[in-house]
Amino acid sequence: MMGNVKHKTGFSLIEVLIAIIFIGIAIASLVASNSAFTQANGAGTNLSTAEFLSEQIRELTAMLKVSDPDSTSWTNFGAETGETLADFDDLDDFDGKTFSPPIGAQRNTLNDFAAFSQQITVENVNPSDFEDVVADRTSDFVRVTVKVFLNSEQVSTTSWLRCRY
Repeated sequence: MMGNVKHKTGFSLIEVLIAIIFIGIAIASLVASNSAFTQANGAGTNLSTAEFLSEQIRELTAMLKVSDPDSTSWTNFGAETGETLADFDDLDDFDGKTFSPPIGAQRNTLNDFAAFSQQITVENVNPSDFEDVVADRTSDFVRVTVKVFLNSEQVSTTSWLRCRY
């Protein structure tokens, strides 16, 4: 009678449940990592856009003189009375200006980037220490800083130096 004993083959209920748990954990991990990758990609896109907007200001101001081109002495720092963006003829006119929506190198409004803004600071710096800010019109060197914001949150800061010539 012993020959009639059948051996069952296959998986037990416990083995199947453990396999399902492992598969569930793997799927949850994939979903979480996909979300993290999507967020990282979005942050990278915002940073690239911010650098593009900083570069627009740099290109716009690259050929402008640091101070008023029709003046032999540096009498005014900042925009002259009544000057608008279209009239800005020197770099120091941009000091303290914020553009929202941002502007391009041709002084055009970039409405596709309306959530972004550009904040520009022009400061005189010590010729022997470019980190040391000095009073307006006391140095031939200026540091231009462009901060780019997305919905009022700072995304990027870019600075460069110019010399008054």
